[in-house]
Amino acid sequence: MARNTRREFLKDVGNGMLIAGLGTSLGHDLGIGQVFADDSLEALDFGKLESLVALMQDTEPNKLMAVLVEKLKSGTGLQTLTAAGALANARTFGGHDYIGFHTFMALAPAYRMSLELPTEFKPLPVLKVLYRNTKRIQEFGGRQNEVLHKIAPIPIPAGANGGEYLREIARRGDLESADGVFASMTQGPIGEAFNHLQYEIEDEVDVHRVVLAWRAFDTLDLVGSQWAHCLLRQSVHYCVTNERQMTERQYPKSTIRTVLPALLDQYKLLAGSMGKKSGEDTWLKQLAETIFRGTRDQAADATAQAIQEGYSAESIGEAISLAANMLVLHDPGRVEQQANSDKPVGSCHGDSVGVHASDSANAWRNIVRVSNHRNAVASLIVGAFHTGGQSSRSNAQPYPFPEQLASFQSQDAQTLLNDVQDAIESKDQLRTTAIVAKYGQLGHQSRPLFDLLLTHATSHDGALHAEKYYHTVSAEFASTRPAFQWGHLVALARVSASEFGHQSAGYIEAKKLLNV
Repeated sequence: MARNTRREFLKDVGNGMLIAGLGTSLGHDLGIGQVFADDSLEALDFGKLESLVALMQDTEPNKLMAVLVEKLKSGTGLQTLTAAGALANARTFGGHDYIGFHTFMALAPAYRMSLELPTEFKPLPVLKVLYRNTKRIQEFGGRQNEVLHKIAPIPIPAGANGGEYLREIARRGDLESADGVFASMTQGPIGEAFNHLQYEIEDEVDVHRVVLAWRAFDTLDLVGSQWAHCLLRQSVHYCVTNERQMTERQYPKSTIRTVLPALLDQYKLLAGSMGKKSGEDTWLKQLAETIFRGTRDQAADATAQAIQEGYSAESIGEAISLAANMLVLHDPGRVEQQANSDKPVGSCHGDSVGVHASDSANAWRNIVRVSNHRNAVASLIVGAFHTGGQSSRSNAQPYPFPEQLASFQSQDAQTLLNDVQDAIESKDQLRTTAIVAKYGQLGHQSRPLFDLLLTHATSHDGALHAEKYYHTVSAEFASTRPAFQWGHLVALARVSASEFGHQSAGYIEAKKLLNV
């Protein structure tokens, strides 16, 4: 079946990386099979974590929860289990499996969710994602089908710009060379290697390209920098395979490849440093509206102008995040052609335009915070370009609608929280958003509401996105000025109502084993 849009194609690319679903002949035709099939390749070894990593790969899913709970009771820390799960995932999938890399991207957010829970409940978000992780590893073929193996570094030519050199290899679809060159880069400072990697990440508008890169870097806090090469290699594999498939299918590349260098040159943005102006609320709202309502080119140009005018990276990133939040609040919900049993008509959870845009904006903002000047500027422009141009189907008014908001008379915090719970369980997105907006307008504390929504992100998987999106909203709420931050919580509440009723596999068993 022909794919008619970039969004459909890029989703197909992710699904196409799923070797277990491709069949060996098609995998070979796409150039993926060679990554999996060479028995002569030397396996990665994770030292003192190796036995736990192997356990994550080899244990049957129906036995995993009991084994992991026993590990916890015997003194293995939750962070250690999360780290082992991340390494097992990276070694097995290497960025080549849609469910696989989504599960990887959920692990660090799940661990951070656990830090917000009472002691007896802390393991739940991690355990249910580890169940998902091992189940997918087993479906993929386990250790026999591992993607990542040891690889010899390939030196970078003297005088070459590392990022540009890696990008050009990726554009050719040369996975073996890109893998080796990146291995050479990671022998030096990891931050520098991550900066080189950004040239590849900025080369396409693809949620998985940017979020996988950021979540891999972020997961180093849990796993340790000694495994940086293994985790970041996933992005190299994803980007190169993406390039190869677009070339083979003669699919047009994103215009960001010409837009970005043109804007960098037009506004002379690589000289000097980022400005420090925070901007008034009216300026922030105007930039966010331009990104939300404008074309991608208009969003990128407005952002480049803001950088030239001396506005800070944090403030510009805040505008990109608010524009993404608008995509959630204005989302009319899925139409019949997009719906399925997990994501019915009218739903907005999972891979919806707003959730994807919000996770991407969060990733771009975080990359800006850890990057050099060139990549900070480029990531803001690409992040705005990525967020823009997606509002053509959006409702004219955001959730909640004024008449719904006016219908709630109670001002008591606990009463409103109880009403939020009832609305979520009724899957009533409009009523849920109205109650949460009312709660925020009355000046009630955000923490009790986060606690309520955390229980839903813990018990549900949100079609592979619950953990990431909860963490995205937590982070964006904390870094958004008070005049606008409640929009993030309203969006999370809406998504929670949308996804309600699809409990995460492994969750109930984990609760029973933990006696909670």
